[in-house]
Amino acid sequence: MRIGITGHRGLPVGTAELVKGVIRDIVARYPTADLVGVSCLADGPDAWFAQAVLDHGGRVEIVVPAKKYRESLPQWHHARYDDLMRRASDVHETGLAESDANAHMVGSEILVGLIDGLIAVWDGQPARGYGGTADVVGYAESVGVPVQIIWPESASRD
Repeated sequence: MRIGITGHRGLPVGTAELVKGVIRDIVARYPTADLVGVSCLADGPDAWFAQAVLDHGGRVEIVVPAKKYRESLPQWHHARYDDLMRRASDVHETGLAESDANAHMVGSEILVGLIDGLIAVWDGQPARGYGGTADVVGYAESVGVPVQIIWPESASRD
C-alpha cells in the first residue's frame, strides 16, 4: 500500500502531539512489507509521517518540490530532513528550481500520482495560499485518490 501525506505546518504543541499519535496509529494498521510512505518532508506532518513509516518498518519515498526546497524549510528542521532523505528508498523531483507555491503544488500533484491513499492533516478550512492542504485534498479527490482526514476534536491551528 502506497500512502501519502499532506498537512498543516506550524501546529501548536498540543495539536502536534495529538496528530503524531493518530499518524502512528494509522501507520501501524498497515502490513510492514507492503507499506510505502510518500512525503515531501516538510516540517510537521510530512516528517512525522515519514518517521512513523520507517519506525513501523516500511519504506519511504520523497518528493522534492524544488531544488531550493530544503533551504526554504526552517533551519531547525534541516537535520531531520537530511536524515529522512538519507533513509529514502527513492526520491522524485519536479525539476523546478524555486521553492514557491507553484512548486509545492506540482510536488503535491506528483505525490498524489504515486499513492493509493492520502492522509490529510487538515482543519477543513480553505488553503491560506495556493498549494496548501485544502488544494492538495481537492486535487486528490478530483483524481480519485481516497483521502483520510486527521483533525482531532481538540485540535487547533494558529
